[in-house]
Amino acid sequence: MHIHCPIETTPNETRVTLLPDSVKTLVAAGLAVSLPRGFGKTCLIPDSDYEAVGATMTGDADAALASADIVLGIAAPTPERIARLKPGCLHLSFLDPFNQSALIQTLAQKNISAVSLEMIPRSTLAQKMDVLSSQANLAGYAAVLLASTRLNKIFPMMMTPSGTLSPARVFIVGVGVAGLQAIATAKRLGARVDAFDTRPVVEEQVKSLGAKFVKIDLGDTGQTAQGYAKELTPEQIEKQRAGMAKVCAQSDVIITTAKLFGRKSPVIITDEMVRGMKPGSVIVDLAASGGGNVALTKPGGETVTENGVTIIGPECLERTLPLHASQMLSANLTNFITHFWNAKEKQLPIDTADSIMGGCLITHGGQVVHPSFAPKTTA
Repeated sequence: MHIHCPIETTPNETRVTLLPDSVKTLVAAGLAVSLPRGFGKTCLIPDSDYEAVGATMTGDADAALASADIVLGIAAPTPERIARLKPGCLHLSFLDPFNQSALIQTLAQKNISAVSLEMIPRSTLAQKMDVLSSQANLAGYAAVLLASTRLNKIFPMMMTPSGTLSPARVFIVGVGVAGLQAIATAKRLGARVDAFDTRPVVEEQVKSLGAKFVKIDLGDTGQTAQGYAKELTPEQIEKQRAGMAKVCAQSDVIITTAKLFGRKSPVIITDEMVRGMKPGSVIVDLAASGGGNVALTKPGGETVTENGVTIIGPECLERTLPLHASQMLSANLTNFITHFWNAKEKQLPIDTADSIMGGCLITHGGQVVHPSFAPKTTA
């Protein structure tokens, strides 16, 4: 079987889907891998490194794409790219399926077996394939570094001949993968860290990293089967904002990470809460791509408020760390393929009843097969 990884068309995308170590693993398993010339340029990886481990570097990317049995991508394929795919091929990428119904229908009509990387189940068995967690980890780290370069003071406490400099106070909102990494990074830099999440179960994790867990009584809360925080009621949101306002006013840096998969990000930090913050404070909103956790967030941009609070809404911070982001993404994709690959028969069977494949396969056999997106039938 033939794997092809096209060059990404998204502006400013620096990540690639396969690094040489992963290509070596796939070739050793009996798969053929082709890549466009210059594929690893954004990660400063020359074509010769890929060729040394068995990849074919091609100057005719369209022909390679049209003949591929498996296609690996980051962004969802454009209609033009879908038209070039071989019917029956397996395509893996971030599809954003809850917001891309037309794209899903196009993939089904072309008879593409499309896997949505966001939908890979967050189970123990699928942990090594979890692209969301691997990329969120880097985003949490990068968010703290970004805030540290924009803050008008240092993070650690420092004893100097001129006196003692107090540590910066950092408030992490949302203690998922990105939030936990943000806590750990801020602590390593010497900051005093507070953290809040609607899931009380994460309190122990917060404390284990040396941070203080902010307790706000919201009543009945919890998490979904996939480990995400459940959506709050309007009344709970108001209680949360009231409880957080004091912590925000004391903080030098706030990093928000609260996303609702397939839905708009909840607004947690209101403009009134921002007005109550100290001049020179910095907010990094990692939920900006979903509308933002901060009322004043501009996705992909930056806002400086009247009282000097800087709000940054980066859309994909992991792109600022292309080599490690690609390394983790490449390993996730390779683990997915090798998990299902039958080396003896040289096939990658698609079993919709499999807990992992069935959880992330959106289209197959000319139909939308995922239960969350398939047409509802009436008795």
